[in-house]
Amino acid sequence: MNLRHQELCSSQEWADAVGERLDEWLTTTGRDIGNDIVEIGPGFGATTRVLVRHCERLTAIEIDPDFAAGLRAEFGDQVTIINASGADVPLASASYSGVVCFTMLHHVPSVELQDQIFAEAYRLLRPGGVVAGADGQDSEGFRALHEGDIMVVVEPDSFPDRLRAAGFTDIDVTVDPGVILTFHARKPGP
Repeated sequence: MNLRHQELCSSQEWADAVGERLDEWLTTTGRDIGNDIVEIGPGFGATTRVLVRHCERLTAIEIDPDFAAGLRAEFGDQVTIINASGADVPLASASYSGVVCFTMLHHVPSVELQDQIFAEAYRLLRPGGVVAGADGQDSEGFRALHEGDIMVVVEPDSFPDRLRAAGFTDIDVTVDPGVILTFHARKPGP
């Protein structure tokens, strides 16, 4: 991440805005992600701070070792922090009620790696489990913020097929063009 992007994502202003939206989403949408959640790509932890209040067990997978260390220092034993790639998670299969990722997919360097993250989410989920999240959409401001960064924006038109290819059903993708894409899908089962 470039310095400007890091400053924004680590700011209290960003944490407050993300926290308010996520808290509302978790309490009003009726999209049950359960009580045993894996968060992929928490970064500075803005979403983790909200998720930990809404579930019994939270495991965060962070690829950046410095971010992972910061999360461990902040959350202690409240959250299990694992320094690993979301495309290769060292956790047991079919063990979690939900896998979430918020505003991190565009940082994954290729569509193929993003798809590996979805395949891994599918593997981690129990039957009936939910994958959900949100990511930024292409706009002039979004491109400016990511100048010099990795930025592989999730294309809304192909995204449901990508989730379907990973095995998910009951797929819902909502797009606010130039702002945000949200998604929710289920692993088949009870």
